[in-house]
Amino acid sequence: MKRNLFGVGILCIGAATILSSCSSNKSAHGVSEKTGWNYNDPKLGGFDVPNYPGQQTGPGLTFVEGGRFTMGQTEDDLPTVERNNHLRTVSVSSFYMDETEVANVHYREYTYWLQRAYGNDYPEMVAKSLPDSTGWRNALAYNEPMVQYYFRHAAFNFFPVVCVNWNQANQYCKWRSDRVNEYILIKNGMLKKNPTQTGEDVFTEDTYIAGQYDGTPGKGKKKDLDPNGAGKRNLNYSDGYLLPDYRLPTEAEWEYAALGLIANNPEPETKRRRGEEVITERNTYPWGAKNTTRYGLRNEYQGEFLGNFKRGQGDAMGVAGGLNDNADIPAPIYSYKPNAFGLYNMAGNVSEWTLDTYRPTSHQDVSDFRPFRGNVYEESKKVEDGSLDDKDSIGRLETKPMTSEEMMKKQNPNLFSRSSDLRNYSDGDSASQFTYNYGNATLVNDDSKVIKGASWNDRAYWMSPGTRRFMDANQSSSTVGFRCVMDRLGSPNGDNKETSGNHFGKDKKRK
Repeated sequence: MKRNLFGVGILCIGAATILSSCSSNKSAHGVSEKTGWNYNDPKLGGFDVPNYPGQQTGPGLTFVEGGRFTMGQTEDDLPTVERNNHLRTVSVSSFYMDETEVANVHYREYTYWLQRAYGNDYPEMVAKSLPDSTGWRNALAYNEPMVQYYFRHAAFNFFPVVCVNWNQANQYCKWRSDRVNEYILIKNGMLKKNPTQTGEDVFTEDTYIAGQYDGTPGKGKKKDLDPNGAGKRNLNYSDGYLLPDYRLPTEAEWEYAALGLIANNPEPETKRRRGEEVITERNTYPWGAKNTTRYGLRNEYQGEFLGNFKRGQGDAMGVAGGLNDNADIPAPIYSYKPNAFGLYNMAGNVSEWTLDTYRPTSHQDVSDFRPFRGNVYEESKKVEDGSLDDKDSIGRLETKPMTSEEMMKKQNPNLFSRSSDLRNYSDGDSASQFTYNYGNATLVNDDSKVIKGASWNDRAYWMSPGTRRFMDANQSSSTVGFRCVMDRLGSPNGDNKETSGNHFGKDKKRK
């Protein structure tokens, strides 16, 4: 349906390998500025430093250049809605985001892989991953066709997957990270294809880097420059091939990406000029500053709805011969007009999970740089000698929460807690003697997660990116789906032609 960004990335990564192997040790990248020793020289220890061309764009993603923005309410509160999103200025780092929501066909690829790899020995893993299609049921509506067909039938292949809970979405992100990096290694000759991997013999990024997954090495396996090494070795992050993990977006990332304020910069940066540090207007909806849900230019599209939402009571799609949004349920993922970042359906279609734990207050205590509530610090399990524990029966490295003693050893001045679980950190309950105890005084608890954006069954109010709601991590709905993001590493620019910071004179040559 769309261009294959993945193939471009692989070619660029392959080119990086050629540059690295052919680069002269006399070049600026080939000699240590601090010791004078050559890099990539087995006779001088073999410290391996590739000529890294910059991060490539993973499959399905588009680049979102970060920056400062005003996070929070852009629409007047409804009388029945909590005032839970006060305005504040924050900064978000650059990142990559899925152009679209994850579709049924993408999620079925995941459940198919789980069935093939674990179905015989661990059928419960497969069952646990499946969407709960009964989420389509309504006591006084006939939705059984959706229960039976929406996830499974080819007619809905490229409709957004729904009825997936927050925990399932996170597991999909982990699986996708492993499959993308495995394919990078296969395409670059580091591994051979292994379609029969099952049980503990499955590729995961972590076990591969830790040397606990060998698979079938390819002809292009990395040469080990260590004179005491084994001749060939697995790749690690410093080699520049492997991409960062896919994950759910934070609430701030999702809202920033949805607003698409780069279109409101009167003089954005180009190759010939420096960009203006100004945003002229705030956006009510992702498609621009005007408070309208219809396309406004005088052409063949004038008056068409810009998103999939419910215009009024009982009006899910308009009238026969004049359908307004042309969708009674979720629409295909490439429907409607993308915003300035090239992102589809950041308003309407389905609401989306974010990474954040929900709290209605305490925004003043959250960081103004990469704001996020939900940190739970874990580390890989280790044995007595400090080495990593062996992978488990499904081929993964096990993790454990950090203990209070381990947290205290870090002596981080930004952490005023001995707990590794900071989901409820500084959330206002101690000052007010109020506890977020699910089912007692509130429906909010540490497993309440923020959902953003309107769905096909919501009014236009919820299409404003500043609105927010929550749902328990174990719950799912026919109105909620998700999309993934990936961190941008290195420079905040997306073209890989610039590094971080401004450079002058001779320093320009040292980028």
